[in-house]
Amino acid sequence: MGLRESFRAGLARQLGHPSGLRGRIVGAMLNRRNREAVVRAVAALAPTGGETALDIGFGGGLGLALLLNEAGVVHGVDISAAMLDRARRSFRAEIAAGRLVLGEGSMTALPLADGSVDAVVSTNTVYFVDDLAAAFAEVARVLRPGGRFVLGIGDPDLMGRSRMLTDNGFRIRPVAELESVLATAGLSLRRHERFAHGGLGFHLLVSGK
Repeated sequence: MGLRESFRAGLARQLGHPSGLRGRIVGAMLNRRNREAVVRAVAALAPTGGETALDIGFGGGLGLALLLNEAGVVHGVDISAAMLDRARRSFRAEIAAGRLVLGEGSMTALPLADGSVDAVVSTNTVYFVDDLAAAFAEVARVLRPGGRFVLGIGDPDLMGRSRMLTDNGFRIRPVAELESVLATAGLSLRRHERFAHGGLGFHLLVSGK
């Protein structure tokens, strides 16, 4: 493997599971590169001050900051110890006040009780999920009746053209497949938003329980 391919493979691994010093750098990069997507996803979720919200795979923490401005209590779940440590440093006051609760976990094993949140957002995460049905069933489990789920993904057709992604473990699924699995989990699609983002198209699938 050449230097370029090695760098790309390392970057792809860090995007899926940031760790160590490189992971901290990736966290800052994610906040910059994904800003528009995360801002739009939280806006589509439309949390209110009396609600409990959850950000799955929060990465650099931008989504947590936005949710804390809108929701009552915010939960953040991530598989990366580096991203959890970053969030603990960035949101000390909110954690101490009980407004932010952080937990280590994956989309298929969320450390929350049944029906404990009103609104869930997750952007650029499902590429790293093997069992999509289990993941969406888990989202449905923690959502209260009437709750909302916003899933943000890069355009699958455009992402599929990137060798860096396809050669390094990204699971790029058609939008229609995501919609079908959401429905099977009991999450009905309410609307589908599309916009340009970072040279790629982006999709927001807004569903409800």
